[in-house]
Amino acid sequence: MSALEQLQARLQYRFRDGALLRQALTHRSHGANNNERLEFLGDAALNLLVATLLYADGEADEGHLSYWRAALVREATLAELAREAGLGELLSLGEGEQRSGGRRRHSILADALEALIGAVYLDGGIEAAGALVRRLYGERLRQLDLRASAKDAKTTLQEMLQGRKMQLPGYRVLQTSGPPHAQHFVVQCEVVELGLQSAGEGPSRRTAEQQAAQSMIELLRAGAMPSRGQPAAKP
Repeated sequence: MSALEQLQARLQYRFRDGALLRQALTHRSHGANNNERLEFLGDAALNLLVATLLYADGEADEGHLSYWRAALVREATLAELAREAGLGELLSLGEGEQRSGGRRRHSILADALEALIGAVYLDGGIEAAGALVRRLYGERLRQLDLRASAKDAKTTLQEMLQGRKMQLPGYRVLQTSGPPHAQHFVVQCEVVELGLQSAGEGPSRRTAEQQAAQSMIELLRAGAMPSRGQPAAKP
């Protein structure tokens, strides 16, 4: 079984037009027939489909729905889903992107996932794309508390730590790249008392900090946060 056939098996979707799948996995650095147009379509489809899934809950208000939609379609989440699906190793990249670690770059992985959703939409329609989105998000959707706080990630993280009398997190810019009109930031969030670091990236320092904070929240919710009254581990 070829790598693309294995991917389709994991996705539980078989393309009628294999050229769409290959295009979805082709970065612009590799050639003219790349995934940028499919990414544009997939971004729109993904926002609609995620919003529809959240709306079906029937109780959450607009503020909470907007918060969770943004969390589910942010670059870091999409990149994580792309890695889980095994897209990185299947991407067609130019030599420069391959050498610079493009297969692991958040932005490239997120774009490829959106392009894949766009390709499924063109190949099988909105129902096929919706079924794929439900499978991709799976447990994430089942675990959401749609009425949870709609505060931004940095505020939520701060309150989580303050509630346990811990120091506030620190943020540090690790990398800035790109021209002035299209800069890209990589930021580290650190909780010193727990010896934990997380990273986020985006087109502005604020966006990167929010993503780093959200990644830290996910670490803490996965078990790294001590219970109230329990001393924090020393780094």
